[in-house]
This record gives sequence, structure tokens and C-alpha cells, in this order.
Amino acid sequence: MTKRSISLHLVSGGTGQTLDTQAKACAPHFPDVEFHIRHWNLVRSRTQLRRVISGISSEPGPVLSSLIDVELQNALVDGCKRAGVQLLDVMKNTLGFLEGATGTQAIDGGPGGQYIMDENYFRRIDAMHYVIEHDDGQQTRELRDADVVLVGVSRASKTPTCFYLANKGIKAANVPLVPDTPLPPELFELDVPVIGLTIAPEALLEIRRTRLNSMVPAKQHAGGTSLTRTSYIDPEEVRNELLWAKRLCTRHGWPIIDITRRSIEETSAAVLDILEHPNPLSAPG
Repeated sequence: MTKRSISLHLVSGGTGQTLDTQAKACAPHFPDVEFHIRHWNLVRSRTQLRRVISGISSEPGPVLSSLIDVELQNALVDGCKRAGVQLLDVMKNTLGFLEGATGTQAIDGGPGGQYIMDENYFRRIDAMHYVIEHDDGQQTRELRDADVVLVGVSRASKTPTCFYLANKGIKAANVPLVPDTPLPPELFELDVPVIGLTIAPEALLEIRRTRLNSMVPAKQHAGGTSLTRTSYIDPEEVRNELLWAKRLCTRHGWPIIDITRRSIEETSAAVLDILEHPNPLSAPG
């Protein structure tokens, strides 16, 4: 079936991240439509807005706006009317809803107000530095400074999940679980949550094979051993490795999250849920 092609314009006075996230979240709900997203970010002057309106007129399509400046927003409304396209003021609708719910008048935070360098901003920066310094079992003596420690076998998405959590201001360390390799004693003396990440054997095998093929030519290791025969991607060895890791987590009362069908965002949300609502042996959803 041929999809309809529609240009979707996102107009923001800031980085446009909020609108972009909303647009990408909504797009899958329209399987018969292919959205061509046009980003118009950091729009803070009449000159910039004229360029935006010109672009919308040349590629007509619905417009989502999060402009804070009233004059610029009104000018955008007029420009969209002339171009014959629909406009939704996302910021105005959301602020109006929250004003009604809180009984409080919203103040003008200015464009990009959510990115001001406040305490939360510096916490995110500190968390990012922490993740870099404590990735893959580094500096285990400082694990006590973490907000959460993730454990799991190789290629179980520990590192990308930690970086995503850092963007939320969470100091996340990760420690690899490797059979026959002693774990750092500090891991068992923590007051912070330790969470295990697991994955279906078939999915892990596919990820590891792809990883190996990207690192080593599909031929052989230098010693002549075929890649398909290494324990790293041997099906039986992988199943045993995952079972051992699960039993280890269960023995120490560490919650386990199955990441098989989860995106990094969903895994991180599950981690945050555990941090807010601790559950000894299982993860949400």
C-alpha cells in the first residue's frame, strides 16, 4: 500500500527536542502516512520567522509550534492562515491545561527555559561524568557514590542504559557479569540499588554475532579459530551464562529487568520505576 506523504513542520524557540519527541511518538499511530519532519529551531526573531513561513509555504503541511514569544506566535498564526495550513500551539494548550489544573498563572520562562543551567542541569553533567568514569566495572571503590548499579552479561545494554539515565540526572555505574570472574567485593556492600539486566538467549546471540563481525573480518581469528566456535557466541554457553547471571541476581535479591523487547528508553523507565518503587525480585511490566 502506498503511503501518503505529509510534511510536518516543527517550530520552536528552543532546541525543538520537545516537539520532535512528540512527533516521533505520534507518527507510528498513522501507518498509512509518511511524515517528512521539517525542523525550525531557535526561532527568536521576525527575520527567522519569515524564513520559517516561507519554508512552510513552499512545502505546505501541518505545523506544531512551541513558540513562547506571543508576537512571533501570532505572526506564525497569520503566516499559516495565508499558507492554508493547520497550526497547533502545543505550548499554549499545555500551559492552559496546567493553569486550569493548578489554579496558577503560568509565567514566561522564555525560549529554551527548560535548558537553563540550574541545579538539575549540573546534576546531569555530573551524572554523565560519573557514567564515563564507572563504565564496565571501572573504579569500583566509588560504586557507593552511584544512584544505581546495573549488572549483566556482555552486550546486555548496560552502557547505553547508564548514559540515558545520566541524562535524567541519575549516576549509574555498571559492572559486567562474567562466569568464573570474581565480582568486586564493593558490589555486595552497597546501600544503593543493584539491578540486573537480562535478555533472551537468541537475541543476545544475534547481538554478539553482529558485534564480532563488526570487529573481526568474517574469516577467522588470528589463531585460525572460527568465530562461530567461540564460547562468546556458542548457543549452549550463552544459555548457561544467562542462567548463571539470573541465579546470581536472585541469590542477592537484585531485581531483574528483561530487556529483550525493550528499547533503551523503556529499560531506563523500568530502572527509574524500581528506584521509586523498590521490588525485591522483579521489574515493572
